[in-house]
Amino acid sequence: MILEIELPLLRKVDISNISKIKKLLYIISQAVPFKPNISALAEKINISRNSLLEYLNGIDAANIINTINRDSFGVSLLQKPEKIYLENTNLIHALGQGEPNIGNLRETFFLNQLSVNHRINYPVKGDFMIDNKYLFEIGGKNKTQKQIVGKKNAFIVADNIEFGYENKVPLWLFGFLY
Repeated sequence: MILEIELPLLRKVDISNISKIKKLLYIISQAVPFKPNISALAEKINISRNSLLEYLNGIDAANIINTINRDSFGVSLLQKPEKIYLENTNLIHALGQGEPNIGNLRETFFLNQLSVNHRINYPVKGDFMIDNKYLFEIGGKNKTQKQIVGKKNAFIVADNIEFGYENKVPLWLFGFLY
């Protein structure tokens, strides 16, 4: 409904490009997580770079994807996102083929839960910067401190653990934020 009705009517997307947007979503669903090369991606799905950025903005606003940028202020329509995620883990399962990447599922879940009430950016180190204050690195139970060592307000969010300790927090706890 969003792709075939909302985007053409409200975002003035040419109906002939809906199949290209579907192809884009498939590519994102297969990514681990997706760090886009906008020019190459635009060429791959046969649209212009600026059109691709406009479509990404439209499907982000429609809550089909979440884009993460470096800067939290002054984000323009034509800024290249640093990472692109599907909006939730159900879309990964629905659009992808085969077994989805566990790292992508973890990061998508975390982003989905925090994006409702927090500003999220792509940091130089780590996976997510929340409200320009808290740094998070997402991983499994054996995830180390390597990416966040020496960083203030930095945390490991680990899957497959029941209890947190020190700065290691179970991923499942973030499900209570929504």
